[in-house]
Amino acid sequence: MTGRTILTAAEMRAAEEAAIEAGTPVEELMERAGKSAAEAIWRFAGPLPTLVLCGPGNNGGDGYVIARELAARDVPVRVAALGEPKTPAAMAARASWTGPVESLMQAGPANLLVDALFGTGLARPLDAGISEVLGRLAARAGVRIAVDLPSGAATDDGAILSAVPDYDLTITFQTLKPSHLLQPAARHMGRLVIADIGIEAASRLVEIGRPALAAPGPDAHKFSRGLVTVIAGGMPGASVLAAEAAARTGAGAVRLQARKLVDGVSAAVVQTPGDPLARLDDPRIGALLLGPGLIADGEAQGLLEAVLGTAHPLVLDAGALRLLGERGPADLRDAILTPHEGEFRALFGERSGSKVEQARAAAAWCGAVIVYKGPDTVVAAPDGRAAIAASPHWLASAGTGDVLAGAIAAIRAGGLPAFEAACAGVWLHKRAAEQAGPGLIADDLLVRLQAARTECL
Repeated sequence: MTGRTILTAAEMRAAEEAAIEAGTPVEELMERAGKSAAEAIWRFAGPLPTLVLCGPGNNGGDGYVIARELAARDVPVRVAALGEPKTPAAMAARASWTGPVESLMQAGPANLLVDALFGTGLARPLDAGISEVLGRLAARAGVRIAVDLPSGAATDDGAILSAVPDYDLTITFQTLKPSHLLQPAARHMGRLVIADIGIEAASRLVEIGRPALAAPGPDAHKFSRGLVTVIAGGMPGASVLAAEAAARTGAGAVRLQARKLVDGVSAAVVQTPGDPLARLDDPRIGALLLGPGLIADGEAQGLLEAVLGTAHPLVLDAGALRLLGERGPADLRDAILTPHEGEFRALFGERSGSKVEQARAAAAWCGAVIVYKGPDTVVAAPDGRAAIAASPHWLASAGTGDVLAGAIAAIRAGGLPAFEAACAGVWLHKRAAEQAGPGLIADDLLVRLQAARTECL
């Protein structure tokens, strides 16, 4: 994965403190942040008349530096503040701004609004009066830019603490924060830009980036590239989507095992009508997928138990997850589970914390990699690693989860470990959806999976 680092509020504070202890004053970090943000604003919006809203903390200090730097480029800039700065670094930044400072509560609008009121670490709603003024100024601005995070958004869990306007651009420093990608906060961010301020930042949470997948070599054959076996349930159409997705995501061979032949399956997918559990002892199986189209009929529980009894890498989705919730999802080795929100709750109950924290806890408890699906899909491993992808909202369509399960199974069968395979499948699924556009149906993803995979070779 090539994804960007994500830090929580506490991790970001620790990174800043480490930089300060290593000899970089906080004032220097603020200068870097403000200058980098001003550069991003200039490139994004140009010399529009600008109103910078400054809070009392270091986020407001960044705002004063931004105002100074934009004014130096002959941008007409006004500053409106929520009182006097309260930190030494913000006081120094305020002193470097030579223009007037208006009261936030009396400020008039401008074409470009820069929100530097509150950034990382906000833990409570804005005062109602402040929230009303922010909303009014944002509504009358042509371009809206947030510094670090939109004021009113929490940092770590995607929560909205008070009303948040929609921004065109959010500029964050050094790393992403969880709420840049987690809903509902993420929908208000607009384009995301990371400004490098020169501090070290490491985390076990990253954004899911484009994977580096291996192209077949001269010695490759269909089984070395990965054999995926898909076991069909009582609604085989979903299993067809999963099998087709596996084939188009690079599996060397795909078997669709159902009671009878299924219509609409491409010739590249091998059908084995009869016993859906036939040949599960084949050691060449690289991934075994159960769940798409699986309904609670007389044989479903037996299919699940048989699959769980094999030593093959497993991908469990949809109907298999519902049955697993009744059975109890304990000790699942390095299986990959792909629940949406309802399935996650049925499997693991109501859990506290952010979506990342919930997924991590579930993965640690059952030993599986969890792909907690949604517009903010979270992948979590039992060892604590986690990754987030912001997926197109138009993936909320029947069958798209079956396609994702098939894509993940293909990559897992190709030899990637479970966490990496799950992340790669999520990225390919997201990219295929971006290419298909808002009107997609699940079938549209299949051809585009091939193009998305080509980008990764």
